[in-house]
Amino acid sequence: MICDAETLELSPGIERILDALPDGLPGQVKPELHQSFLEVATKPCKDVAEAGTQLRELRRTVRETAGGLDLAIGAAATHPSALYEEQAIVDRPRYTELIDELRWIARRELIFGAHIHIGMDHPEKAIYVADGLRGYVPLLLGMSTNSPFWRGRATGMMSSRTPVFRAFPRVGVPPYYGSWEIYSHRVEMMMRGGAIDDYTFLWWDVRPHPNLGTVELRVFDQQTRVDYTIGFAALAQCLAHRLAGRYDDGVPSVEHPWELIDDNKVRAAVVGIEGKLIDFDRGIEVEAFEIALALIDDLREHAQELGCEAELACLAELIEQGTGARRQLDWYSAHGDMPGLMREIIDASEP
Repeated sequence: MICDAETLELSPGIERILDALPDGLPGQVKPELHQSFLEVATKPCKDVAEAGTQLRELRRTVRETAGGLDLAIGAAATHPSALYEEQAIVDRPRYTELIDELRWIARRELIFGAHIHIGMDHPEKAIYVADGLRGYVPLLLGMSTNSPFWRGRATGMMSSRTPVFRAFPRVGVPPYYGSWEIYSHRVEMMMRGGAIDDYTFLWWDVRPHPNLGTVELRVFDQQTRVDYTIGFAALAQCLAHRLAGRYDDGVPSVEHPWELIDDNKVRAAVVGIEGKLIDFDRGIEVEAFEIALALIDDLREHAQELGCEAELACLAELIEQGTGARRQLDWYSAHGDMPGLMREIIDASEP
């Protein structure tokens, strides 16, 4: 979020920041739909530690650059009080065309997410891993919830970002594809029919990204604390590593029903990890924080093999202390000061 340093409201400062950035960051700091948005992207990294180093440096650089322009940078999945009607759209063809196509649906997309890519070495493996990650989407959302406020009010949800984005086409829990042939055929059908220009207009919570050779997880609310973003990168890599191993071992893929995953996702958006989710393996409701802690424990050997055990363990702290949404709600309950909450978010975004 690009904010005015004094009022802490969103500010259309992306072009000024891009012009003022130091040399050497081509493509790593980017505009997004609104002029008050800023996206940072690491280069491909060999491990989570390298990605974390790059991410911290990118956050530090954009915060320092913004500070020299009387702007401030904060990270969360929504600005707690901003109004989309007051935001200007970036003057880039992709975004102006998106507004022309989706109109109010796109204009109100005043939300912030985190996307994590995991490299794959074979297209069939990428489909297998993406299909396998579908069932984890609700839990990953619940753990990352960080948007309880919308337009100056508590919504009663831990992720207000989720229902806002849900209005878009081709979002949410993806179809189960089963094979590269089926996936590519269905993308071709949509392109031929004029629904999309290319596969990058499929904004599923998890998707293959053939141009980059990755599987991309897109379900996460943006994190205020950079350590938790890095923790979710470790979790994503460990999950993909476990699924890739199963693919190599010839374990059949499992298709969990779309409607069951989607129901779980709505629950996660409402309660985060403070309520119950459906455990697909047992077919019963289980406390979400128990599922989350068990998953971290199950993935510990994978984290050791990948060298990201410490980063993954950071998420156990998040579960025990509360998600970003819980921290926002508790702070506002104690202080009742919306600008003060935004100041807390900006300060906690320091890398």
